[in-house]
Amino acid sequence: MRFGVAMTAAVMLAGAAHAQQTIGQPAGNFRVADATGKAVSLADYKGKTVVLEWNNPGCPFVQKHYNSGNMQKTQGAAKAQGAVWLTINSGAPGKQGHMTGPEAQAFLVQAKATPTAYLLDPEGRVGRGYAAKTTPQLFVIDGKGVLRYQGGIDDKPTANPADIAGARNHVAAALAEMKAGKPVSMPETRPYGCSVKYAE
Repeated sequence: MRFGVAMTAAVMLAGAAHAQQTIGQPAGNFRVADATGKAVSLADYKGKTVVLEWNNPGCPFVQKHYNSGNMQKTQGAAKAQGAVWLTINSGAPGKQGHMTGPEAQAFLVQAKATPTAYLLDPEGRVGRGYAAKTTPQLFVIDGKGVLRYQGGIDDKPTANPADIAGARNHVAAALAEMKAGKPVSMPETRPYGCSVKYAE
């Protein structure tokens, strides 16, 4: 079943490998397994705002936002507004951050994280289809499936949790503007963090 899910992701993102998604254009659909083995597709959430978060628990930049509770707070606020939050791990087997389904479930419990689903992309097809470069890196897609934001979680590209207090949370700002019916004022920013550990 996992092989079939991976193949579906490859088909849906065919031609998009290594190509960055474009603001104002439809986001690439995908279908992969979550940490419980359930197949999840972006199309499943048509009509809802969706946030994609690339994750690697071993990355100091990811730890900055999880150990401080900032990522969990942002997840909770997004879901409270009716958004769907999909955390994605594109780490390849044998590389930093790669997790099995049970390991991903244990991470969520330990971190007290509450994404809608934690998706496993060990072959990197979804990550490459979105040109995800770093962990964390985030994308916000509106209810019509159009990409409205991509980039870093905030404007403080460090691994120091102390910098969170004075940072502009780009994801929270984008969601607030979208909810208010306004255009996203900063639709694209430079992502920062550890490189995504793709299969070679």
